Amino acid sequence: MNTTVEHKGAIALLSINRPEKMNALNAATIAELSHQLDSLNDDKSVRAIVLTGTGDKAFVAGADISEFAAFTAEEGKELARRGQEELFNKVENMRKPMIAAINGFALGGGLELAMSCHFRYASEKAKMGLPEVGLGVIPGYGGTQRLAMLVGKGRAMELILSAQMINAEQAMEIGLINKICVPGELINECIIIAEKCAAQSSTALALTIEAVNAGMMDRRMGYETEINNFGRAFATHDFKEGTTAFLEKRKPTFE
Repeated sequence: MNTTVEHKGAIALLSINRPEKMNALNAATIAELSHQLDSLNDDKSVRAIVLTGTGDKAFVAGADISEFAAFTAEEGKELARRGQEELFNKVENMRKPMIAAINGFALGGGLELAMSCHFRYASEKAKMGLPEVGLGVIPGYGGTQRLAMLVGKGRAMELILSAQMINAEQAMEIGLINKICVPGELINECIIIAEKCAAQSSTALALTIEAVNAGMMDRRMGYETEINNFGRAFATHDFKEGTTAFLEKRKPTFE
């Protein structure tokens, strides 16, 4: 198995388990992660997911270059399309909060996977970058788009075109990550914030993720999605429970 899942109450800890390969993404691992995400999305006992890499050296050190070094242009195009559809877009559009716990190197496809998550915590020892141009190629799993959305066009261009690697402090400064953690406390910190998310209305969380993602694609569509999802929330049990609990001055009990 290239992945493992550990349940901590309502939180699922999903780990990429190829420490001997620095958790590099190959086709089998991408397919396995995709399958795990489908199962976790359907599991009603899971309300938030923390994604990390096994060991203390790497979150994901990149893609497994040996798999595609001899690809043609068409094969390369299909590799990027399949990867985005099978995994990276799926992570971004999960209906449950996805938190990346960057425990070491997050390079190339690894950083692209972390950026697909809804937000990111990183170890003090983490190193991040998109070094693809040094291999004569470009980021192919959404990196050119998501990095620019997260840190701005200028900083994204600088990082990608120079192929440089940055540390956690630099990543925090430009808004690439949300929090820096002591290495031994990273997973615990992610579990704590995941539990805070899990305590909220799962319906409202899903509608929020959809609205925010829509706005990243098209600002006008984002506003329209927010309006529609705001209305959809009124028809849910969670809305009735949340407003009733507020008026009764008690904590809500969401389904």
